[in-house]
Amino acid sequence: MDDSDMRTEDLIKALDADARDKAMPLGKAWWLAVGVAVAIAAVVFFATIGPRPDIMPAMHTMRFMSKFVFTLVLAASAFALIRALSVPGASTGRRMAWMLAAPLLVVLAVVLELFVVPEADWGKRLIGSNMMICMSFIPLIGIGPLAVFLGMLRYGAPTRPVLAGAVAGLLAGGLAATFYAAHCFDDSPLFVATWYTVAIAFLTLLGAIGGRLFVRW
Repeated sequence: MDDSDMRTEDLIKALDADARDKAMPLGKAWWLAVGVAVAIAAVVFFATIGPRPDIMPAMHTMRFMSKFVFTLVLAASAFALIRALSVPGASTGRRMAWMLAAPLLVVLAVVLELFVVPEADWGKRLIGSNMMICMSFIPLIGIGPLAVFLGMLRYGAPTRPVLAGAVAGLLAGGLAATFYAAHCFDDSPLFVATWYTVAIAFLTLLGAIGGRLFVRW
C-alpha cells in the first residue's frame, strides 16, 4: 500500500470516528431527521392541496393504493442507502441494489396496465388531468425535507457528497410523492411512471447540486 492509499484510509477512519462522536448518534439523528421531514411535508401538503375529496372510496381501488407502494418503497430504499452513505467506509452495495425495487415495481405496473387498458386510452392515461400540478407540488412538498436531509449529510461525513445528495433528493421525492399521491386524481401507472418520475428527478438533481456545494469535506 502506497502513502496516498494510507492517507486516504486514515482520513476515512478519522471521518468515521468524527461521525460516531457526535452529540447524538448518527443513526438516531437520521430517524429524528425523517420525523422532522415528514412533519414539514405534512404541513405544506395540508396547507396547500390536501387529500382528494373521495380518498376513502379511492383507497379501495388497486390503482390508487399502488401509487403508495411505489413511493414508500422508493423512500425506504433511499433512506437505507443514505444512512450508509453518511458513514465513511460503510458497505453500500446491497442498499444500492435495493434502489432498483421501486422502478421495477413501476415497470411491472405499467406492463399490467398496457395489457388491461385499450391502446386507444394509453395516451389519455399517460397525460392525465393533473400533470402540471404533479410536477409543481411534489418538488414544493419535497424541498423542505431535502434541506433537512442535506443538513443531516453535513452532520455525518459522506465521502461521495454528490451521490449522497442525489439520494437525499430521491428520499425527499419519495416522501413528497407519498403525500401528493393522496391528492392526485390520476391513478394510472402510466401517469405515475412518467410525471412522478419527472418531479422526483428534479429533486434528485437539486440534491446532487446541494451535495456538491454544501456537503464536502
